Amino acid sequence: MFQTSAPNLAGLCLKTPQVIFSHEKYIEINFGQNVDAVFFLGELITAAYELGVAHPPGYPLFTLLAKLVIGLLPFGSVAYRVNLLCGLLGAAAASLLFYTVFRLSGSYAGGILAAGVFSFSRLTWQWSIAAEVFSLNNLFVGLLMALTAHFEEASTAKERSKISKIGAFCCGLSLCNQHTIVLYVVCVVPWVLFRLFRKMELSLGHLLKLGLCFLAGLLPYLYLPASSYLNRARWTWGDQTTFQGFLTHFLREEYGTFNLAKSETGSSMREILVFQLTQMKSELSLAVLTLALVACLSAALPTTQQKLPVIWLFTGMLCVYSLFFAWRANLDITKPLFLGVVERFWMQSNAAVAVLAGLGLAWLISVGNTVLENSRALPCLEWLSAIALVTCQVCANYSACDQSSNHVIDNFARNLLSSMPMGAVILLRGDLPGNALRYIHYCEGMRPDITLVDQEMMTYEWYLPKLAKHLPGIYFPGNRWNPVEGVLPDGTLAFNLHRFLKVNKHKEVFVCIGLHEGDSTWRKSYLLWPWGTCEKLVPSEVVFDPGEWIRLTRSLYNWTEDYGRFKPSSWEAVANEEMWQARMKTAFFIFDLAETASVTAEIKSQLYTFAYASYKEIINSHPKHPVNWHKNYAIACERMLRLHRVDVDPEALLSETIKHFLLYTEKAEDDPQRQDILQAVKHLKKELQVLRKMKKKDLKQQAV
Repeated sequence: MFQTSAPNLAGLCLKTPQVIFSHEKYIEINFGQNVDAVFFLGELITAAYELGVAHPPGYPLFTLLAKLVIGLLPFGSVAYRVNLLCGLLGAAAASLLFYTVFRLSGSYAGGILAAGVFSFSRLTWQWSIAAEVFSLNNLFVGLLMALTAHFEEASTAKERSKISKIGAFCCGLSLCNQHTIVLYVVCVVPWVLFRLFRKMELSLGHLLKLGLCFLAGLLPYLYLPASSYLNRARWTWGDQTTFQGFLTHFLREEYGTFNLAKSETGSSMREILVFQLTQMKSELSLAVLTLALVACLSAALPTTQQKLPVIWLFTGMLCVYSLFFAWRANLDITKPLFLGVVERFWMQSNAAVAVLAGLGLAWLISVGNTVLENSRALPCLEWLSAIALVTCQVCANYSACDQSSNHVIDNFARNLLSSMPMGAVILLRGDLPGNALRYIHYCEGMRPDITLVDQEMMTYEWYLPKLAKHLPGIYFPGNRWNPVEGVLPDGTLAFNLHRFLKVNKHKEVFVCIGLHEGDSTWRKSYLLWPWGTCEKLVPSEVVFDPGEWIRLTRSLYNWTEDYGRFKPSSWEAVANEEMWQARMKTAFFIFDLAETASVTAEIKSQLYTFAYASYKEIINSHPKHPVNWHKNYAIACERMLRLHRVDVDPEALLSETIKHFLLYTEKAEDDPQRQDILQAVKHLKKELQVLRKMKKKDLKQQAV
């Protein structure tokens, strides 16, 4: 028998499965509860479908528009209808940018340039075909700019009065969607008032009318208390039946007012501005940025005095928005997923840049006509420039924005729901599983026997009083989840997870993904066993059968996406990573049990053997897989080597250990254990040489 004297590798722990959403929604990373608009596509659709209230600040205008479209369109899924709405809103936004440039410059080509380079930029295109609030926000950005241009070109006091009232209404209405538009509103409103004042057209009566128009635009916010009062939605957020509850939601206090995240430390203002400038260059091209700069410089020349105020206004809007957002966007944008969150808010500034670029092109042609005395070649050059830049945008971004075959999140949710036993309860945690499962469950009607309960929402005082009636068959031993059960100072009856599980012991309870770290009371009587991307809460007295559990979890999902095919900042990448790591969670769990459980040597040996066999099957079945699998499998092989089992070839184990440790170190250069692993590999190679020499010697002796 081969006696290994390799250095003890017990200190080399398995790299834990990279389940990105084990605590992604509500602690530290806070993807959702405290990070604005991370993955709310499913949540926004569900809120509209159920006529509930979306996450803060509520987005009443988008909710009502989406509900209208869901009810009117007779074709497509619920998500398809809302996505179609967003596409139409994006197209309308583009037409308004065209109108703005044409109104100010008279240039069709300049308008086409502004509309085209903005609409076909990656970010705008991507978020105009998804159920999100950004396309509606882009529409309001275009509308404010178009009304500003129309106001500036208005020839009579009556026309200016009319436009200013429409603009005031639109300013209020725009705040019923994404609140970042306020940074444009606070630039446009003083400018309009100043222009009216200079023309002696701003009376107290007119000012009062403008205020009333603005307030009229805010009327959709009445939907929030109405929906909350009726309480018919199976999914809703917050309690807006009181003024304080409404204010909390409107001001986004649960995120942190004027912040993207609550209690989060992110990149510096300078870093974000540099990232934004780099992104602008990538999204719009250097040529477009140059044309925008030309427009800004042209405003200082006497030939463009008529357009100077508007150009400076648009430039000021761009600067105010970019500086303020960089100041308050407290997320670490060096992380791809956080960068994906932040960059979507740069569309608002990109729209201003696109309009300035269109004006810059028109000015250059105007100057050219003056110098060359209306050369016929210049209009052709203007059109060629505009068409070329727009065509480049389309060619560069079409493949990245083509989502016609993207069903990743849909498949993720359907796989999770399909894997659950009849009547299961799923304690949700995280935007990815939470919003995806809620959409499929409520809007598509899949698995009505299953009950979805949001872990973090149970910690809010409004959640259970409002939604418990929509969760039949589940008993809540109080009005709020809290690690310390009993009556809280405000009189609320709180319960912990242990109590919840005890009164619902008739149900099979799963957690997806991960449990709130603040409450560990469940450990008194329960264990977590792996169930794909989720885990099952199992009573402690139940005996774990590794062979049976491997059989149950081996084919939970039908997942066919290749590993690593999605951009790291996308939620498709996160879902794909979750599903891939789910394949090895049972093997990891069994191995960890062998490492930590107080069991006999025989049972420990059996656990190692089960883990090794499971790892081997998974590794051999999937040639391209997450890099941490190499390390896990290599350590499993090394542990098997120490068991000295007669039914496993030690040479094969040594070879596999060396091979997969080396593959791991090639790809995981940032692992702090990398040098230790390489040192161990050197020793293992020597042992492999000794073993092979011994085998050769034995073969010669047998031959003699």
